[in-house]
Amino acid sequence: MVRAFEDSESVRTVNHRCNPAEFLEKYRRMQLSVKGKQLNIGDALRTHVSDSLSRILGKYFGDAIEVDVTLSRDGHMYRAVVAAHVGRGIQVQAQGEADQPYPAFDTAAEHLAKRLRRYKGRLRNHHKRGGPTVETLLARQYILAAGDDLEPAEDEAEGQPAVVAEMTTEIPSLTVSEAVMRMDLADQPALMFRNSSHSGLNMIYRRSDGNIGWIDPRGNRGE
Repeated sequence: MVRAFEDSESVRTVNHRCNPAEFLEKYRRMQLSVKGKQLNIGDALRTHVSDSLSRILGKYFGDAIEVDVTLSRDGHMYRAVVAAHVGRGIQVQAQGEADQPYPAFDTAAEHLAKRLRRYKGRLRNHHKRGGPTVETLLARQYILAAGDDLEPAEDEAEGQPAVVAEMTTEIPSLTVSEAVMRMDLADQPALMFRNSSHSGLNMIYRRSDGNIGWIDPRGNRGE
């Protein structure tokens, strides 16, 4: 048994059958954090998570990969969220739910593997080259109150909703196909980007019919 890689909650304890050199080499390649919310993560589950992700990610990447796994309990259901940083600016996220923690994680891992298979050629090339430098545009991102909190306070301007949080974000310069790949890998409902062919702001989003919508405003050009 080896104790290594202290995370924010506890020291990760992992049982393994490989020799120490193989064990340490595996974890140099994958920086893994496994956390539980309303749930205690035992050694057996941690080992199952690390072995499964090592197999999945090892097919595509040989260098350092950062992976965060969060397992939570809500009533009688368990939810697993896997978020992996696999390249410069590229995040892969997958989720799974089940009535037990193991199948919840396995479902998330299956969704992760499916997304990686879909873009395996492009991801391998991106990771091997270290990823091209992507120009970004700094912007402010706001989180607005929902539901009953939408009514503005007395000291707020008319028509301005209540702002819950404010942060800085980056809008990347991408081709449309690159934007679709990033949105799909990150399991996001929409993505704003600068179209690299003309520098104008574009947006893609998931339609209710399963297709991808693309908005390219007329006259929105950086020429």
